[in-house]
Amino acid sequence: MKLTQAQIDTFNTEGWLFLPELFSPEEIAVLREESATVLAGDRPEIWREKNGAPRTAFASHTYNEAFAILGRHPRMINPVEQVFGEKVYMHQYKINAKAKFDGDVWQWHQDYGTWLRDDGMPEPRAMNISVFLDEVHPFNGALMLVPRSQSHGNLQAGHDKSTTAYPLWTLDNATVEKLVAEGGIVAPTGKPGGMLMFHGNLVHGSAGNITPYPRRIVYLTLNAVSNYIRKPTRATWIAHQDFAPIKPGADEELLQYARRHTSRQAAE
Repeated sequence: MKLTQAQIDTFNTEGWLFLPELFSPEEIAVLREESATVLAGDRPEIWREKNGAPRTAFASHTYNEAFAILGRHPRMINPVEQVFGEKVYMHQYKINAKAKFDGDVWQWHQDYGTWLRDDGMPEPRAMNISVFLDEVHPFNGALMLVPRSQSHGNLQAGHDKSTTAYPLWTLDNATVEKLVAEGGIVAPTGKPGGMLMFHGNLVHGSAGNITPYPRRIVYLTLNAVSNYIRKPTRATWIAHQDFAPIKPGADEELLQYARRHTSRQAAE
């Protein structure tokens, strides 16, 4: 998969790009099933809300075949290599869950702020590229983005260790208000299979989910190989230290896995 020049220009200007229904229902069905298994697990890589609901499952590509395939999928890898003009490695891999009724907030933040402060990443040459596993509505915790906010560079942030179960470098209200006055807020929504990519300095956050509709999104954080982290402070399953470039798999690999999985279930 390759982005058009118009799509690259949009990304560079706005700081984000959304490609609806890029993955098929058959591909997403197996990822949804596997994500439920992963999120129900009892592993140190799985973080939970203060109420016990699953929040984030890190590094599932290291122990789950379906997510390993997704982690090298050319529809995920090729667009980021286009933007950066070089190979990328996996800095972080996570499934973020907004459990129905119990999903908590993600405060306003920039991802690069964490990658810089906690991991020693030299430049914002990493980005999140994500796939919707559930339908994302405006009301079930959709990710809110502040367009063009990446142009302000790395902003001052405070380390919030109390609002949620996950410590985060967050922005103050005055900063967010100023940026929103300039760029507004967008919240990409759509069916399962949509893919979102956004700049490491793009300001974003999400509200809690008090609806009966869960919202799971898989995030690959892909970093340019020349931009490998220098001073990691976090566990290797949060900030990976294997800087080898990802070798993309075949485009049909996930679909083939889904069909094998379905056949095995039918035979049981």
